Amino acid sequence: MRTALLIFSLLFISIFAQFPEDKIPHTYKEIAEKVNSLKTTWNATPYERDFRPLLGTIMNGEIKLPEKKFKNKVLNLPETFDAREQYPKCESIKEVRDQANCGSCWAFGAVEAMSDRICITSGQTVQTRVSAQNLLACCTSCGFGCSGGYPSYAWRYWKSTGISTGGLYGDTSECQPYFLPPCDHHVEGSHGACPETVDTPECKTDCSDGNKKEYKSQMTYGLSVYSVSGEENMMQEIYQYGPIEGSFLVYEDFVTYKSGVYQHVTGEYLGGHAIKIIGWGVENGVKYWQCVNSWNDEWGDKGFFKILRGTNDCGIENTAYAGLPEM
Repeated sequence: MRTALLIFSLLFISIFAQFPEDKIPHTYKEIAEKVNSLKTTWNATPYERDFRPLLGTIMNGEIKLPEKKFKNKVLNLPETFDAREQYPKCESIKEVRDQANCGSCWAFGAVEAMSDRICITSGQTVQTRVSAQNLLACCTSCGFGCSGGYPSYAWRYWKSTGISTGGLYGDTSECQPYFLPPCDHHVEGSHGACPETVDTPECKTDCSDGNKKEYKSQMTYGLSVYSVSGEENMMQEIYQYGPIEGSFLVYEDFVTYKSGVYQHVTGEYLGGHAIKIIGWGVENGVKYWQCVNSWNDEWGDKGFFKILRGTNDCGIENTAYAGLPEM
């Protein structure tokens, strides 16, 4: 981990040079004020909570999934692409989930992209949600549940074992809904306080109360799973097949994101985080990835955010994961 952090520190040395260690702000209020005073590519707001329990992506020690080889590349990719607009009937692409106070981002980024791809592959007719609950609780090889996990293992598990259907907390229309309700991660809002501690739920091989479907009939599977890396390959994958799961290093300033194109400028390292990438674009001459977070729609830009594209900011272009569903 220290080696990885050193490498990324060197990548961002030109930015860090503006803020010697003894001058880096250490509260979210100070960080937001610093970001806004710089008039950089994004705007910040002073959230108040501790976000570290939510950062559950383990950034080293992952298995290597096969690297996607593109035999038929699209030669002229558009300047802007948004899967929400390309596939308007796929409701899951527009959805912002909430992992609550569990470090399950590694699972959420995976099942969100899987859900989208099932819909896309079906011609926008199948609106199934793949269950974050089932993946989190049952994939023992994926890591440590609410204490963190590996995105690559999640995709491999989808292919080897399968993941049941299941959406948001309280939704019994599918097999296993998420076990925690939305909560206020950052400021007092409409959801209520997050629990102080959260244990990984027990793996169950039946559907929740209120859903009478047979568990085995509610399983979804990956036909193939793989990794993609680098700006061009990630764009090709999203454009041809749909959203992907990305991961990046989170620093304190990301927590304060409100709008614009995020790029790391100040603050200490907090942990690894996984999200869903649904497209790309250019804002005021700045290239970005369009991403969906899993901290509910009261964080950031209604749950969405943009991050700098083409410079591997915070390692966002190192490795992403995706796959095709078995239909």
